[in-house]
Amino acid sequence: MSDSLKPITMNVKRNTRPLSLYSTLLLVFVLLSTMDLAGQPGRKKTENWVAAWSTALQLVEPRNNPPSPGLTDNSLRQIVRVSIGGKTLRLKLSNEFSKSPVTMRSVQIAASAGRGAIDNSTNVKLTFNGNHEITLDPGGVITSDPVNFNLKPRMDLAITIYFGATSPDITGHPGSRTTSYIMAGNDVSVTDFTGSVPTEHWYVISGIDVLTRSSVSCIAILGNSITDGRGSTTDLQNRWPDMLAERLRANADTRQTGILNLGIGGNCVLRDCLGPAAIRRYRRDILSQPGVKWVIVFEGVNDIGQVRSADDAASVADGLIDAYTMMIDSAHAEGLKVYGATITPFRGNGYYNKYSETCRNEVNAWIRNSGRYDAVIDFDRVLKNPDDPESLVSSFQNDGLHPDTTGFRKMADSIDLTLFADKQTARQRSGKRH
Repeated sequence: MSDSLKPITMNVKRNTRPLSLYSTLLLVFVLLSTMDLAGQPGRKKTENWVAAWSTALQLVEPRNNPPSPGLTDNSLRQIVRVSIGGKTLRLKLSNEFSKSPVTMRSVQIAASAGRGAIDNSTNVKLTFNGNHEITLDPGGVITSDPVNFNLKPRMDLAITIYFGATSPDITGHPGSRTTSYIMAGNDVSVTDFTGSVPTEHWYVISGIDVLTRSSVSCIAILGNSITDGRGSTTDLQNRWPDMLAERLRANADTRQTGILNLGIGGNCVLRDCLGPAAIRRYRRDILSQPGVKWVIVFEGVNDIGQVRSADDAASVADGLIDAYTMMIDSAHAEGLKVYGATITPFRGNGYYNKYSETCRNEVNAWIRNSGRYDAVIDFDRVLKNPDDPESLVSSFQNDGLHPDTTGFRKMADSIDLTLFADKQTARQRSGKRH
């Protein structure tokens, strides 16, 4: 067993069997995640702020850093698709993982007109504590002053930043599956970024909140590359959470429910792989989102895929179950409902062996049968090949692990929307009384 997978033993009980593996490590990560929130804007329960879009941040790997001409003294236009709308919004920026300051001389938002173009009639310059220019120190985060903006559900919003000095290492989200545009010099107000350098990454931006009615809420999804959208089509917004957002919007009882995709490709639950371990980022990325009412936990395959022995299988299964239990308890303490999604098959991928499959089956059995989750979303059942249940029914990359967009559609369509329905609204619509 590798050093990173060696268990740490504590006298902890779960149901009828001892649960010791990773317990100390998990507790340390949970404490660190709480400390990470110091100085960050939290959820204000007296206000009706709801997250309309968010992404999970990490230290961007060198191969995913901005291409030439880079960000320093240049303009970056980034496109995001929000899930819900409103008349007032605020933008969140982060330099959390960088070791040097980042200066932004101007930050503007506008409705996207496609590719690198904007509807200039909607362009608004943001302020931060009354200032147009801001510098974020290493580890710094900031939220813009609220601004009036006619943000519509499922709208593509362009965020254009003119940078001053930037950090050699940068905070961002590598797996945007959406094109951003770098233009040399100060071109934040240029309508069309023709001639810009494209890059499929997000940098510095972390979230958009809207001030809206108290009946509006959102779902936060904790995940890895399957949720992040590997296998989706760049700029088409056809990840499975996007498809679920469209279903929610089309359904009368859930049209006021937004989706937040907090997936990170290559992310692990129990330790830092790509991006911070899920147990360490859980509070920041999930529980602290304004307006979150439901949580979906769909992560663990990258931990399971590193299993190479029977001891590893037992250790990782126990560690994941401990982590899920802590996530559930933390969410319930915040008054949130938590839904667990089963881990999908991966025969045909390098992750697969008899020990990792044993681990996956044990974890899935706990997700389905423990009764700890408020509901179960059985993606394993939806995506497994009926002729070979240990493999996917299809895989766009032919890697045995990642579904294609047809698989994403199956995932989104399999989810029972009543899990997210406002029951009072549903009763009123049906004319029932109680």
